[in-house]
Amino acid sequence: MDGINNHFEAKRTVFVTVGTTSFDSLVRTVDSDQVKEALSEKGYTHLVIQMGRGSYIPKKSSGEDGSLAVDYFTFSSSIADYLRSASLVISHAGSGSIFETLRMAKPLVVVVNEDLMDNHQSELAEELAERKHLFCARPQTLYQVIKSLNLDTIVPYEPGDANPVARLINKHLGFPAD
Repeated sequence: MDGINNHFEAKRTVFVTVGTTSFDSLVRTVDSDQVKEALSEKGYTHLVIQMGRGSYIPKKSSGEDGSLAVDYFTFSSSIADYLRSASLVISHAGSGSIFETLRMAKPLVVVVNEDLMDNHQSELAEELAERKHLFCARPQTLYQVIKSLNLDTIVPYEPGDANPVARLINKHLGFPAD
């Protein structure tokens, strides 16, 4: 029985999300042997990929041969449970996915989709990476980012307080103060 309990304690899951978009280059990259081996070397045991509208189908694996266990799905009504159970999150650069992950204090690698026009998402990801709240990569650099991943360098994200701004707007509009 102790062996079973130790197995569950040792489970370390990487959750990958592309949101509602298609981001096949990210899914293909995390499904590569090179990236999966790098994740295994970092001690991760499971890889769960939310692939959205993409057409690339990852290779499932039970992990029984000692490799990373891999599973995937297209959509879920909520990814909150996947985020909660993750030891590491690899996400597209959508602000909703980024901030939901940061609020849960999960280590995060954001992968920027360079195929998007007017990519304001890269500005957000790069700014948060500069502040050391997350790591930023492109599909072609994800392997190197994972290999050099040092989670001890992450600075916890502290959400801002919107109350002062709301009070100022209310005052300007003539609403009573709280």
